[in-house]
Amino acid sequence: MQGKGRKKIKVIKTMLFLTMIVCLIPVIQAYYLSVRHEKQQESLQRQRKEHVMPESGISSETGGILEQYRELYQENKDLAGWLRIEGLNIDNPVMQCVDDEYYLSHNFYKEEDKYGCLYVRNMADIHTPGTNFIIYGHNMRDGSMFGSLKNYEKETFYKEHREIFFDTLFEERVYEIAAVFSANIYEENAFPYYQFYQADTESEFRDFYENVKKHAFYDTGVTAEWGDTFLTLSTCFGQREEERLVIVAKQKKE
Repeated sequence: MQGKGRKKIKVIKTMLFLTMIVCLIPVIQAYYLSVRHEKQQESLQRQRKEHVMPESGISSETGGILEQYRELYQENKDLAGWLRIEGLNIDNPVMQCVDDEYYLSHNFYKEEDKYGCLYVRNMADIHTPGTNFIIYGHNMRDGSMFGSLKNYEKETFYKEHREIFFDTLFEERVYEIAAVFSANIYEENAFPYYQFYQADTESEFRDFYENVKKHAFYDTGVTAEWGDTFLTLSTCFGQREEERLVIVAKQKKE
């Protein structure tokens, strides 16, 4: 009987050990993917800051591009710009291609990657620019991509981090945050911020701007007038799939 009891305990221990291993696999996998993503981003950041393509490497395709983006553009011509927010873990390339969903699941090197990339839709005019363009990114649990934007729920955080830096391939820009709000994109009377790219009339401009201010968590004191241009950041938010955290920033004039 004692032998059977010991055998039963051994089986239970083995089962518990195997269960623990099975439970640890996704944790280890998530850690590996997080570390890999972090190293990739650090590599891209170094490339941007340190490398200047020699004159012999400048082609007609890269001649007008800012020096810090020439090599990156040669690696992936979907590169549309670079987004940076000081004090947050946001210092990333922004992509644009015909397939609006491609960079939801692919990294800068076009490898499948759950982190994806920050991106703008194909219709976005970031160069002219249009009245507004939207940068999308995943809200990752490890705080990468747009995972740290939730800090802007607090007005105290906003007051210390008011500016967003966005470069196109040809121009460096600074934006000041005008409003932070959340939106349920499937609600019947939801504010369709995600549809707004161009205001052809002052009335269309005012409608967007007034809705942005009306839905804001707090008053930033930043105002806008007809002719101003915006950058919008959008990411998943809260516990519901349809909820979005949205940050609208106005381009600062020189």
